[in-house]
Amino acid sequence: MRFSRTRERSAGRGAAAAVLAGGLLLAGCGGGGSADADRADGKRRAEGAQPGPAPAPDLRVPAPDGPQDRRDRPQDRQDGSNRDLAPEPAPADLLSTFALDVDTASYGFARRTLGQGRLPDPATVRPEEFVNSFRQDYPKPDGDGFSVTVDGARAGADGWSLMRVGLATRPDDERHARPPAALTFVVDISGSMAEPGRLDLVRKSLGVMTDQLRDDDSVALVTFSDRAETVLPMTRIDDGRDRVHEAVDRLRPTSSTNVEAGITTGYDTASRGLREGATNRVVLLSDALANTGDTTADGILRRVEEARRAHGITLFGVGVGSDYGDALMERLADRGDGHTTYVADEEDAREVFCERLPAQIDLRARDAKAQVSFDAETVERFRLIGYDNRRVADEDFRDDRVDGGEVGPGHTVTALYAVRTRPGARGPVATARVRWLDPGSRAPREVSAGVSADDLDRPLAEVGPHLQVAAVAAYFAEGLRGTGLLPGAPSPAELEDWAEALAFVTRDKSVAALADGIRRANEMGGAP
Repeated sequence: MRFSRTRERSAGRGAAAAVLAGGLLLAGCGGGGSADADRADGKRRAEGAQPGPAPAPDLRVPAPDGPQDRRDRPQDRQDGSNRDLAPEPAPADLLSTFALDVDTASYGFARRTLGQGRLPDPATVRPEEFVNSFRQDYPKPDGDGFSVTVDGARAGADGWSLMRVGLATRPDDERHARPPAALTFVVDISGSMAEPGRLDLVRKSLGVMTDQLRDDDSVALVTFSDRAETVLPMTRIDDGRDRVHEAVDRLRPTSSTNVEAGITTGYDTASRGLREGATNRVVLLSDALANTGDTTADGILRRVEEARRAHGITLFGVGVGSDYGDALMERLADRGDGHTTYVADEEDAREVFCERLPAQIDLRARDAKAQVSFDAETVERFRLIGYDNRRVADEDFRDDRVDGGEVGPGHTVTALYAVRTRPGARGPVATARVRWLDPGSRAPREVSAGVSADDLDRPLAEVGPHLQVAAVAAYFAEGLRGTGLLPGAPSPAELEDWAEALAFVTRDKSVAALADGIRRANEMGGAP
């Protein structure tokens, strides 16, 4: 699917109607946003959906995944003209392995770009980050670790389904208080941060979070432009909250962007203020547009990895600005065993600094990896959607020396697969396993769950709204990338109407924002 100026509204209404006809109106009314204005807005966007047929499946299908497919294939062209070949024999090794990832920066930046009337650069679109930007309904485990959910639905013709692998951790509660935090904020005050929505938003965000931190937490503040400076050493919040506020209020933009200096000084400051028994983390707030110092990222990445290995200091990257160095920020977070997000406005900032970052302070799992094994008796081909730079060699799944992802309390991780089963297939399709290290003892743990062909034998329009939202987000991302097709991909107009119907059903303002992003992409006339 690519976005184009051609709009087939009547077919699109059929997609919206299929959502409503699938019983989701009753299933989804209890979830999502709470404001009357949000509900009214979602209803207005969904009005006009009339009963009609579900969108016809797109018969073009994705290239298979698996070890033999991780090379450039001549039929996988950059122009998206991916055509299905005759079914290949199932490989002996039907495994897919990846590090867990809960980043969402790619989707946040895409929303900001679309809001400014531009289509995002396809290189910045990562489908897994679109999918993981939306709440899911996975059961939470009773103890530490993960629950594993595997389900899916038919998508398109010729045996293709979308299969969802969902992982969830238990949220914090009063019985399991998080450890204290030692946070080193590394703030970009270069000239580019003077643009509205950058440093001004950072100041407001840090001010809000300072009031949210506990008395036993600690904060340090490092700024960087052409050089870096520690403006506040590690300071306990209990008797230093006012000092933190004063340091934040003094932040003003200056000149160049020397990310290398900021990272180096930030990790030095974090190392000097290291607290045993606390969660030690560097929080980088920047547009990541390095133009001074080591701008190639290699030196910066080495410094991040050294600090992670030596002291266990992890990185949380917060991107801002209409021009944003997405690739650098993502690489920094990956090398620093951390996560990235993107903040476009004060609402985003409040969510990140009042909800997401506090949740990131504690950890449920270190070096978490997932592996999905497909059954050769039932599966012909498969493709993991996204996670391109999070792939792990299959043989490294149980090698606990190999880096994985860090996952905090109350997190969900979703991975979508396009799977084609053999004609008439019955029985097991796949088993999903997740392996991680206990944050305290470093002891390895592993849990699994499976899915059968019967579990996938439902039309996508008739399953619950959370799976449908994940599918819409994946279709949207793949359309923006323009590099391939997913089974059952609707037209851009159909996708917009499907998202609008889901926004009405769920009353979830984040789904309404997704529908708005698809509408904006359609109005701009197509992927680059």
